[in-house]
Amino acid sequence: GVGNISERHAFKQEAPSGALFIQLGGPGMLIGLGGGAASSMDTGANAENLDFDSVQRGNPEMERRAQEVIDRCWQMGESNPILTIHDVGAGGLSNALPELAYGAGRGAWIQLRDVLSEERGMSPMQIWCNEAQERYVLAIRAESYELFQSFCERERCPFAVVGRATEEQNLTVEDTYFGNKAVDMDLSVLLGKPPKMTRDVQRFHRNLPEFVYSGLELKEAVYKILRLPAVADKSFLITIGDRTVGGMTARDQMVGPWQVPVADVAVTFMGYDTRRGEAFAMGERTPLALIDGPASGRMAVGEAITNISAALIDDIGDIKLSANWMAAAGHPGEDAALYDTVRAVGLELCPELGISIPVGKDSMSMKTVWNEGEARKSVTAPLSLIVSSFAPTSDARRTLTPQLRTDQGVTDLILIDLGDGRCRLGASALAQVYKQCGNEAPDLDNPAKLKAFFTTIQKLNGDGKILAYHDRSDGGMFVTLCEMMFAGHVGVTVDADELCFAMLRLADDSKEAEVVREGLYRSGMFGVLFTEELGAILQVRRSDTADVMSAFFAAGLRSELHVFGQLNDDDCLRIVRGDREIFSERRVDLQRAWSETSYHLQRLRDNPEGAQQEYDGILDIDDPGLSFKLTFDHKQDIAAPYVSRGARPSIAILREQGVNGQVEMAAAFDRAGFAAVDVHMSDILAGRVSLRDFRGFAACGGFSYGDVLGAGEGWAKSILYNSRARDEFEAFFQAKDTFALGVCNGCQMMSNLHEMIPGAENWPHFVKNKSEQFEARFVMVEVQDSPSLFLSGMAGSRLPVVVSHGEGYAEFATSGQIQAARVALRYVDHYGQVSESYPVNPNGSPQGITGLTTPDGRFTIMMPHPERVYRTAQNSWYPEGWGEDGPWLRIFRNARAWLE
Repeated sequence: GVGNISERHAFKQEAPSGALFIQLGGPGMLIGLGGGAASSMDTGANAENLDFDSVQRGNPEMERRAQEVIDRCWQMGESNPILTIHDVGAGGLSNALPELAYGAGRGAWIQLRDVLSEERGMSPMQIWCNEAQERYVLAIRAESYELFQSFCERERCPFAVVGRATEEQNLTVEDTYFGNKAVDMDLSVLLGKPPKMTRDVQRFHRNLPEFVYSGLELKEAVYKILRLPAVADKSFLITIGDRTVGGMTARDQMVGPWQVPVADVAVTFMGYDTRRGEAFAMGERTPLALIDGPASGRMAVGEAITNISAALIDDIGDIKLSANWMAAAGHPGEDAALYDTVRAVGLELCPELGISIPVGKDSMSMKTVWNEGEARKSVTAPLSLIVSSFAPTSDARRTLTPQLRTDQGVTDLILIDLGDGRCRLGASALAQVYKQCGNEAPDLDNPAKLKAFFTTIQKLNGDGKILAYHDRSDGGMFVTLCEMMFAGHVGVTVDADELCFAMLRLADDSKEAEVVREGLYRSGMFGVLFTEELGAILQVRRSDTADVMSAFFAAGLRSELHVFGQLNDDDCLRIVRGDREIFSERRVDLQRAWSETSYHLQRLRDNPEGAQQEYDGILDIDDPGLSFKLTFDHKQDIAAPYVSRGARPSIAILREQGVNGQVEMAAAFDRAGFAAVDVHMSDILAGRVSLRDFRGFAACGGFSYGDVLGAGEGWAKSILYNSRARDEFEAFFQAKDTFALGVCNGCQMMSNLHEMIPGAENWPHFVKNKSEQFEARFVMVEVQDSPSLFLSGMAGSRLPVVVSHGEGYAEFATSGQIQAARVALRYVDHYGQVSESYPVNPNGSPQGITGLTTPDGRFTIMMPHPERVYRTAQNSWYPEGWGEDGPWLRIFRNARAWLE
């Protein structure tokens, strides 16, 4: 759902009669044949073999190869050979090929035995209907076949011509093995509109007990909520996913110098030379459906909007939603609840907000049934709407984060309460940790206020009036505050009187205010702190507080605004009433509780020693976080004199199947004054391209051969055991005027070629990280004093860089090799000390070694990805005032200057 597409590619073309139908990608397998049945029935109610058959496979490297072929096609512009394309999903080819033909305005003749299949024993039905993934079907003109074939051969992507378009709109599937037609029917019969489904359902009213406050203790509730999985730290999931591949990430989950995963919104750039970007965020309020289905849907949309509000978006109408609906169809009351919620969201709320829902999906089998002896048992999931929101942003750099700023003088914290002070606690995190539900759900009662909130936040962001922003969500404003503290490593003092003012406004006039006040501090403080009504907390400079208040007042949001707190120097969260402190806990203790769930899961899954080191790192209250110490002027373009002459020397951007980091590598060298040329290893093996035509190459990161042959080893062996490739690389390395950079998988590949690289005999072998896990981190390195041409003039600099790899541990054959190796980069901790501790050294390499070079400095390898952070805004965190170019651009400019 996120991304951008050229207008010329937005619509499928009509295929001429005789156009070739092609299957691109992986072969069919005896897999996925139960998908249709399994997704429309209660799990467990299905035949067991169908449940197992519904399991599919994941082959990301094959997906990568197919995508590269598609990219080569669309990049030809008007000469794009693809007329129409369809992914293979539910129903397999039996769905994809008829829809491909129908969409092209043609019939189809298919030769079943030309379909790529992994298993020879599959029946015609199994070949036609299996749901093996990582494949597409597409139509090309017959005259485009050789061009398309050349793309597939270059990318080593399997493909087969499985049929052709026919004038007659009939579907014929011929089977030469059995000498018959497995399918022969009119397409209009197959794809015509089916009868409309009618369901006879009844609404189900639940009589739920009220939420009970009695007996609850504030401190106990706080720690229970912080450990709840829906609230707790998700680092164990986030750090194992590559968040920087492509080099267009402007805002990932990790926030601030301490890299805390609390971001509200994700933002990517639309290109390498623009500030424009795309923002996307999610909203989900499934537990509320236990009380009120439509409220859960409205709140999911509301949360998506309060999340995406952190990005700079011109108009709320620019936001588009994707709705993922899930329900236990047939379960009493669920069909009616689904109908009511769809109507509330799609026909009422979104039109009122001016937001459309162009895409979505559904799963109607959210129920599991089984027999236990004579008893029939079941587990049913509540109605769920997962909302993904997308919007263009005019400046991807102007994204607000929850990091509380301590460098902006005196500041105020402001709560914008869009719940009208109602503080409903039904199905909240507080209710869940005490095994309650409650009977009153938060709701989006006034869409106009949400629109006004969004517009005001955008204006204040554009004016630079907001220092930090975090929406109120799971766990309520207490958790919102905690996460802002964690990101900023600072304490907060909260004025409870100001917070409870919202509750007092709702008190009956007949009651004495003080009586109400006293009652609120028992039940009301829980309501104010833990309600999950829509809203947000802002940090603003005290000098801007009046302007911020005026902006919200002008938008009609007056009673919703509360200036309730400020930072403190105690590194504690304090809640005070008048002169009395009613709650005080250290940030470190709160953060440890918040991260405890992630720690335990990580400890079970990964290396327990590393998990313990990361968890114990929270105890260091003096941790300075990420920082920059540069021994060079990163704004100086040392390549400028040479680039100004107009000469752009070619550099080979070298990749192998599975490599996925070539585009950002090309962009970095392009920015430094090179002409980047895409070179696939198949080009060299086939003799289409020679390294003799280049002075330098960059070997890129990714997963060559899916790393199943070892990290980078499969790539290296394709060179070592091929005479043409070996001769090419040996000649390149032996020349005196060549250079090369190997990053990540390219680093691993070049380390395995050490025997042919002069001076590389002491390079290590790179093996699985000590953490036993893929590591995607933003960590500190120190540039060593080395002869590397890429790091010239940078020695002594300490700065963060992206790492994304599973096999980066530098394994040296002997201790003597470590001493003899020319080390170019080492991991350092936040104090600048070389470290082997996790996660500041994410792979555990000895002496922090993560980059090496040769004695003449022409060949350098490193595991980090400087090509993904050469622009300032690509960095997950960076100081203000850096400008467009980041410090890591220097290594690419160094290479350009060295050529002269």
